[in-house]
Amino acid sequence: MFWIIFKVSLKSLLANKLRSFLAILGVIIGVASVIAMLAVADGTKKNIMERISAMGTNLLTIRPGFIGTYGVSSGTEVKLTVDDARALLNVRGVFQVSPAVNGNLQIKYFNKNTRSNVLGVPPTYFSIRNYEIDKGRIFTSDESEGMSRVAVLGSETTKQLFDKNNPVNENVKINGINFRVIGIMKEKGDQGWFNPDNQVMVPYKTAMKQLFGTDKLRNIDVQSYPDTDLNKIQADVKTLLRKRHRLSIDIADDFTIRNQADLIKEAASFSQIFTILLGSIGSISLLVGGIGIMNIMLVTVTERTKEIGIRKAVGAKDKDILKQFLIESIVMTGLGGIIGISLGVGIATIIGYVTPFKPFISLTAILLALSFSMSVGIFFGFYPAHRASKLNTIEALHYE
Repeated sequence: MFWIIFKVSLKSLLANKLRSFLAILGVIIGVASVIAMLAVADGTKKNIMERISAMGTNLLTIRPGFIGTYGVSSGTEVKLTVDDARALLNVRGVFQVSPAVNGNLQIKYFNKNTRSNVLGVPPTYFSIRNYEIDKGRIFTSDESEGMSRVAVLGSETTKQLFDKNNPVNENVKINGINFRVIGIMKEKGDQGWFNPDNQVMVPYKTAMKQLFGTDKLRNIDVQSYPDTDLNKIQADVKTLLRKRHRLSIDIADDFTIRNQADLIKEAASFSQIFTILLGSIGSISLLVGGIGIMNIMLVTVTERTKEIGIRKAVGAKDKDILKQFLIESIVMTGLGGIIGISLGVGIATIIGYVTPFKPFISLTAILLALSFSMSVGIFFGFYPAHRASKLNTIEALHYE
């Protein structure tokens, strides 16, 4: 019985091809909008998560703060020390620690020069921050502790100074001091707020003594073991630093700790809101298409009143008429959904080619859009179908 009703419904739609197409056009546009917008939202979320993960996982970043009592800052900045960084290795669950200093300095290679972010770090920094070497090597612990003048360049800094030439074993001047290039980092991509490829890594003791002239740190990176409670480690780190800095209960922290896990959660929450917003906009288009379907179905019921009367006269029940027109509505929105999915995937692909956004088309988004379009067919098709099923047989037969 279902297939008979389905065939009759399909023939009815094909009898008025242009009108049927115009009716499902709104559904096509709505589904395409949902698919394209969800693809952009999912792609943006995926990109944000990859960028955050690229800067390290299971990570705490400690920065110097200000002296303050009862929440009032004195304005005097308190610097972190190398001894603070070493002490953090004693915290249960801490895997690696990386003290760091940095500054924007002039880098020269013969007649070429550029300003770049120079980072003084130990070898552990590379694994903590997920930096990989493209050519050459990173500096060793002996080179780091022995204040060797060696440097690892970011890919962008390498291009600016050496073009396509291999800089390994070449000498560059950083603030007028010769450094031997021993490695080039793999490209990470511009993060928006800073470019990790436009950096130079040197041993932290060399940077502190010879480049910046300081015994204080800019920040300390702390990486925990996998599957450990980062919040517990953060609390223990806070307790240890307060003890080392001799802070009484009434004095606020003179440092700040940023939890990478919290950053990931915030980014995920923002991405979810962004996805809901874009999906809602596309859904509005789909609802407008559903109203168009209802309008056409009401016209169809009026035009086929006599046909409905004949069907009832030869034994069709109210539920048979209801099924017939409801299936017609679902078929229209289903076809619109399938065409809309193809169009939406095409639009998302084009967006990926012509804009910096890299859409991600998920099976969940496709199934969601198709299910929603079918639901629209049921919701907006029920009233016309119900109206058709309740027509009086005698009045329908006499309808002209």
